[in-house]
Amino acid sequence: MQLPVNPPVFPMLAKRVDQLPTGEEYIFEPKWDGFRSLVFRDGEEILIQSRDGKPLNRYFPELLRPLQEQLPSRCVLDGEIVVARDQALDFDALQLRIHPASSRIKLLSQQTPASIIFFDLLCEGAVDLRHVPFQERRQRLESLLSSAAPPIHLTPATTDRTVAWDWFRRFEGAGLDGVIVKSLSGRYEPDKRVMLKVKHERDCDCVVAGFRWHKKDRTALGSLLLGLFDDSGKLQHVGVCASFTEKKRRELVECLAPYRRDALAEHPWKDWAELDAEGGPVGRRIPGAQSRWSHGKDLSWEPLRPELVVEVAYDHMQGNRFRHTAQFRRWRMDKKPSDCTYAQLEVVAPLELAEIFGRGR
Repeated sequence: MQLPVNPPVFPMLAKRVDQLPTGEEYIFEPKWDGFRSLVFRDGEEILIQSRDGKPLNRYFPELLRPLQEQLPSRCVLDGEIVVARDQALDFDALQLRIHPASSRIKLLSQQTPASIIFFDLLCEGAVDLRHVPFQERRQRLESLLSSAAPPIHLTPATTDRTVAWDWFRRFEGAGLDGVIVKSLSGRYEPDKRVMLKVKHERDCDCVVAGFRWHKKDRTALGSLLLGLFDDSGKLQHVGVCASFTEKKRRELVECLAPYRRDALAEHPWKDWAELDAEGGPVGRRIPGAQSRWSHGKDLSWEPLRPELVVEVAYDHMQGNRFRHTAQFRRWRMDKKPSDCTYAQLEVVAPLELAEIFGRGR
């Protein structure tokens, strides 16, 4: 490729804040929950690049022809690949698209076709736009995608904080996980956290049923394995909490030592077998099982007697588990493990994606 902006380019990132900022110098967008992607086109050549610089073309063949037909002959756009099913984003289905078998990719491209939502423009023709204020890049992007048709979409955007707050509250039901905030005068700065993101955060009481050692120190704790009881009374693995200080990691090893004794004898996860990454029900994989997403990482775990309860903060659910790593808040010695059920989780009403996509015009 011979573009003003050539691959690889690592996308501009966002840092988390608690509230939407005030003032007139910002533009707000929904935060999509998919695969961040940069699309490079130079004539007949198209490259879909992942956030970490890897090519994605083979995994999303159904996007190539629409990109060829609808984008200018020379351009670079920033966006997000998503899979929408039942009027909401389906991240589980999106993950399954990264598969080593071409036959499987072809089948899934028909069964769960992807869409791509664009929200920035890095170059058009012979012009490098990374140093142009975002307000102008957005205007160029709107013009470029004015007649775009599915599976290509333009993300909604607004300078009205009230509208952005309304998006934050309502769009979660469609699978979006917050709001992105950009400076109207901001440049495109690859691999730097210059944007802002406001994400949902809720509290939940979970059973601590195991832990993993720290990847660099087998004498320090890495993460706690969390569980919730479902309607049938089975303890489901819902995720982990981590991000402890070095001192806290060592303190936790000592604190949890008594709960390691005879932990596996009657452990609710004792008899779990590793399930096929494609066929098992959501939330039922043994915590230490490998899948194509673990990239060979050591996921072995140490069982604990499921007697401790911890309060964690999480942003949103993906199926029956936390979408991202939960954050430790405090121990709940006043709570019984049996109180830790899915019933305590907030249920967000669904919202049709058509409403969101439609506002991007």
